[in-house]
Amino acid sequence: MADRKPSLHRALFAQGSWAETSRITTILRKETVGGALLLLAAAIALIWANSPWSAAYHSLTQFHVGTDRLGLHLDLTLGGWAADGLLAIFFFVVGLELKREFVAGDLRDPGRAVLPIAAAVGGMVVPAVIFVAFTLGAGPGATGGWAIPTATDIAFAVAVLAVISTHLPSALRTFLLTLAVVDDLLAIFVIAVFYTDKIKIVPLLLALIPLALFAVLVQRRIQTWWLLVPLALLTWAFVHESGVHATVAGVLLGFTVPVLRSAAAGGPDAGPGLAEHFEHVMRPVSAGFAVPVFAFFAAGVTFGGYTGLVSALTDPIALGIVAGLVVGKTLGVFVTTWLLAAATRASLDSALRWIDVFGMSLLAGVGFTVSLLIGELAYEPSSARDDVVKVAVLAGSLLAAALAAIVLRLRNRQYRLLWEMETRDRDRDGVPDIYESHQD
Repeated sequence: MADRKPSLHRALFAQGSWAETSRITTILRKETVGGALLLLAAAIALIWANSPWSAAYHSLTQFHVGTDRLGLHLDLTLGGWAADGLLAIFFFVVGLELKREFVAGDLRDPGRAVLPIAAAVGGMVVPAVIFVAFTLGAGPGATGGWAIPTATDIAFAVAVLAVISTHLPSALRTFLLTLAVVDDLLAIFVIAVFYTDKIKIVPLLLALIPLALFAVLVQRRIQTWWLLVPLALLTWAFVHESGVHATVAGVLLGFTVPVLRSAAAGGPDAGPGLAEHFEHVMRPVSAGFAVPVFAFFAAGVTFGGYTGLVSALTDPIALGIVAGLVVGKTLGVFVTTWLLAAATRASLDSALRWIDVFGMSLLAGVGFTVSLLIGELAYEPSSARDDVVKVAVLAGSLLAAALAAIVLRLRNRQYRLLWEMETRDRDRDGVPDIYESHQD
């Protein structure tokens, strides 16, 4: 039998397996709820920070909780705990999801993995270049926020999809989710390498001890919370003390959890894998609590009226962020995808058009959670530049969301027809025939 051609040469955004599509749909449904809570939390913070009671909001954000008596610098503000602590939960889920995608998901196929990885890299490089172009000569340290417009907020982006009620093809939804997850991983790498001033070797080495113990336990399928949680907290505390941003601990912990391909494949005797189990438990905590609380403490910026808002948005840093998110992210994702298609002589799946990819590229410009986090690391917290970053991230994300909504709404009828085509013929097993034919 003749060898198959490398999977890279098949149609871009080809239909994946039914099991993977069902899993992605479930994840996106949860992230939609999380996105709504994120937007609500951000709105409350903005209203409160610009009300007559704004001083109370800022006092709450700067309220200190914790202690330094244990030899670990854990006397943090509530805003600090949200950024360093709660976001570690978010990145733990990111670690689980990324490992799940590349070990047991459709993206274990190198041909499928290349596209979202390449698009994520392109979607980081172009916005960074645009930001630097806007901020050169804007003062000392202005270019330090080059990574702010480089990450996609999956919860925010999915919330936009829910609002416009689009029947987006599952292959593109999978692409959006994977792109955002790879974005987050690259962002963690950027944070660890470029936004770490000084690394303390001893605490970093000490973090390896509870991390290794955690890995041993989960590899042996041990789920006892009173063993795993203390080890995870110790890992987080030592990483925090080392000077590396503490959210890195979340990703490392997520990477240690095993993924059982037999369970992921849905065999008759296979139960859920441990990574799948942890993701099922922790994703609601991340999307429903950790990220919204972080958004509440991070998004509250006092505009100072119309004049202050205009002044903030005309700052070179703000212009770089808005242009990076709306123009850079779109060009980076879309052009990289087009170049990949040209280089491999691949074509889009017959059900899709390039305008669909363009709409998703616009939606990738919705940055929020990680953008705000990098902004706090790049510039002094609660400084004038930090306030400019918050205004710009909000403005750029809302503009990208609005433009993406326009494009995707124009394509909504076509999406609905595609969805009806995929689901009109169902067998008794509940799996559309189109997915069964894919597996043959």
